[in-house]
Amino acid sequence: MEIKFFRLIKTIAEEGSIANSSHKLFLTQSALSHQLRDLEEQLGFKVFHRTRNKWQLTEEGSELYKIGCDVLKSIERGFDTIKQIRTGAGGMVKVGTECYAFYQGLPSFIQKMGLLYPEINVDLILEATHQPIPKLLSNEIDIAIVTSKPMSESLSSIAVHEDEIFAIMHREHPLNENDYLDTNHFLDVHLIIHSFPLETVSVYEHFLKPNKIDPKKVSAVPLTEIALEMVKANMGMICMPKWALQSFEIPDELIFKRIGKNGLTRTHYIVVRKADRCKKYISDFTSNFEEHFSVLKI
Repeated sequence: MEIKFFRLIKTIAEEGSIANSSHKLFLTQSALSHQLRDLEEQLGFKVFHRTRNKWQLTEEGSELYKIGCDVLKSIERGFDTIKQIRTGAGGMVKVGTECYAFYQGLPSFIQKMGLLYPEINVDLILEATHQPIPKLLSNEIDIAIVTSKPMSESLSSIAVHEDEIFAIMHREHPLNENDYLDTNHFLDVHLIIHSFPLETVSVYEHFLKPNKIDPKKVSAVPLTEIALEMVKANMGMICMPKWALQSFEIPDELIFKRIGKNGLTRTHYIVVRKADRCKKYISDFTSNFEEHFSVLKI
């Protein structure tokens, strides 16, 4: 039985007649009479005894009235609960990432969030790129995206996905003859990075620095398009995950070379303050972020 019929029975029973009910249900008396007649035909019994001055519920109608009251109250309570849930659904989320690769994927994710959650405003804080955790602890940002799990007890970390860093070089680069790159191979390399300091560059922090290796030359080129053009001209090499280059046209002259015999992999974490985990708009952002980036092809 449709909800509208429960509302129809309840209103007529409480108002006493079709005439008194029409303005509350925003229907004409003729439309209400038609609906009631159709309902009674479907049920096979009368819902109301009709008199000139008063419409009274039949015995069967009284049971339907009780059911209708319970159903409508339950629906109202449900929407009240949803309203309470939605009360904390809106807010500003300031995001910082230490990995430049995420700047290739974040805009499309932010656009998706804008469509699904218009009450959540996302602001990408570029100034936090090299120090997202300190910025998170000082409340300057709300979410940090990092490749090393922070140890602070006041922070909560979620592993989003794992990817692999590759060396991208020209086919005529001398190192192309190797199956993979070892640490010593970087001694004579012109390494192109997005920005300094070197400690924010994964290949240096997780591969070269532990082995006390410094590249022959390091240049900071913040634009990936220009960095790829330099590699195409065989002026150096860059180290990035493949997924971060999906939006770029990779020239045929360029190749991907594995770093280390087993590859250079890293885990990305999305980090929030534990005190903010209960905020619905933070929870909605993190769960959607985890879903969106967990399927990235490495």
